[in-house]
Amino acid sequence: MINANSLGFLGQFYYGLKDNLKRIYQNSNFYEKKISKTFDNNFQYKPSPHLLSSIIKYQNKKYRIEDFAVETIWQNKMSTKDFEKLNNFFWFFSLDLKSSKETTQSVIKNWVKDNSKYNKYTWEFDLTSKRIIAWLSNHQLTYQDSNKEYRLMFDHMIKKQTNHLLNEIKSSNEFENKLIGCSAIILTGLAYQNEKNYLDSGLGILKNIIKSSIDNEGFTKSRNIKQLVFYLKYFIIIREWFKESQHIIPEYIDETIFYLGSSYAFIWKNIGTDIFFNGNYLSKNSDFDQYLKRFGYTFKNEVNELGGYVILKNKKVVLAMDVGSSPSSNFSIDYQYGALSFEILSNQKKLITNSGYFSDKRDKLNKLSKSTALHSTLIIEDFSSCSSKKIKRNILVEKGLKVSKKNIVWEKNYWKITASHDGYFKKFNTIHEREIEFYPEQNRFVGSDKMLRKNPNKEIKFDIRFHLDPNSKVMKTQDNKSILIELEDEGWKFSCDNFDINIENSLYFGNKNSYKDNQNIFISGMNKESKQIIKWELIKL
Repeated sequence: MINANSLGFLGQFYYGLKDNLKRIYQNSNFYEKKISKTFDNNFQYKPSPHLLSSIIKYQNKKYRIEDFAVETIWQNKMSTKDFEKLNNFFWFFSLDLKSSKETTQSVIKNWVKDNSKYNKYTWEFDLTSKRIIAWLSNHQLTYQDSNKEYRLMFDHMIKKQTNHLLNEIKSSNEFENKLIGCSAIILTGLAYQNEKNYLDSGLGILKNIIKSSIDNEGFTKSRNIKQLVFYLKYFIIIREWFKESQHIIPEYIDETIFYLGSSYAFIWKNIGTDIFFNGNYLSKNSDFDQYLKRFGYTFKNEVNELGGYVILKNKKVVLAMDVGSSPSSNFSIDYQYGALSFEILSNQKKLITNSGYFSDKRDKLNKLSKSTALHSTLIIEDFSSCSSKKIKRNILVEKGLKVSKKNIVWEKNYWKITASHDGYFKKFNTIHEREIEFYPEQNRFVGSDKMLRKNPNKEIKFDIRFHLDPNSKVMKTQDNKSILIELEDEGWKFSCDNFDINIENSLYFGNKNSYKDNQNIFISGMNKESKQIIKWELIKL
């Protein structure tokens, strides 16, 4: 009899064998000949580097190429992170245009000397994509005033690397990397304008990315806010390349930008701050707003529900809640298990927050930041609302959840969000239903968390957490029934009459790949009823 462990072992064996065969093929002379087939057409369209300012971290101080040890730059031992930075060549964008072109071009020649053939490390898909974009966009240093021999080498290596991307892009499982690779292929097609194969292939891949990873409302199927902004940036860059090279812009690119931009307006522009759901942390979207303004892009959206999120707001208060089902496993690489979690902003300050996201997959904090306990929602027996599986270093959703019974009321003097999810049904026969009401005239939130159990046969422990900004100060009242929250110049009182409330320490991942200590208020108790209602209140003092 074959059990689950045997199937898992067979699956690992299959993928391991597949990877080994692929590695042998890519290191063969056959593959070398395949990707080396290029044509002798010239580098015509020269893309402006400033079109990439939405994705490049430009520094106030520009460096001269002479400041680098160019003769030994490829021989130095370095960390994985530094290796990636060096080999993607995005550091070229930090060079002063007064740098020596001859020296800059010698750096490329030295790289080609050591890496002209495929190498799994230096030709890694993401590095190769960025390297093509960097070499072409920095043409004033990498190409201008070079001799014929160098130009032939440069043109050949751009096309050879693009051939490699075309060969690899279908097997790429990370959608962000696939979009960068697709962008590099399109740019090569525009730069070498007789190479219609690159342009047509790139646009075909772009259509597939749109179809496979963006929903009908213009939100990414991952429900990941970072990915949404990432997509918008790259689609605009592609559009600007078409515009600058005087090519006709495909209608579906304009249409996709419109819908992505509308989603961006909903999730950021309308509230002007980051909400910590599903892979999000503090961003620099205000810089991107300046980019959009500079290039004449304006996006609007007046809806209050999109992409599985509800955002209700007035001039002083924002209530945001995750009312979306979990994405399918292949879109869940950065999904956090925070169904029905919510955030409250008062005068642009986070009163109730989620804990943010630790994005580095190599760190154990990545898994911790995905857990339900790091969100302002209910958790049962310390289990998250979704089960997970690990594939390589990525943690994906194995058993997801569905959100139902959504109801939204948004009137001048009364707001309400209601929804339920089945993430705890299989393990605990329990549906979690949450209702949050807000009375603007009283600055008063009233919450109701229901645990609806089918055939309860034993007690289960539950906790409901309300995470606080690290700058918040909290104190329990003497009667142990309320907790006072001080957030800068505001005071709020949290209370729950029927269950124990306490304060505990936690971790806050609001800044990228770092953490701070913060605190959370939590309600705890035991449940053995078929219907348990936990009511709580948050009112401004």
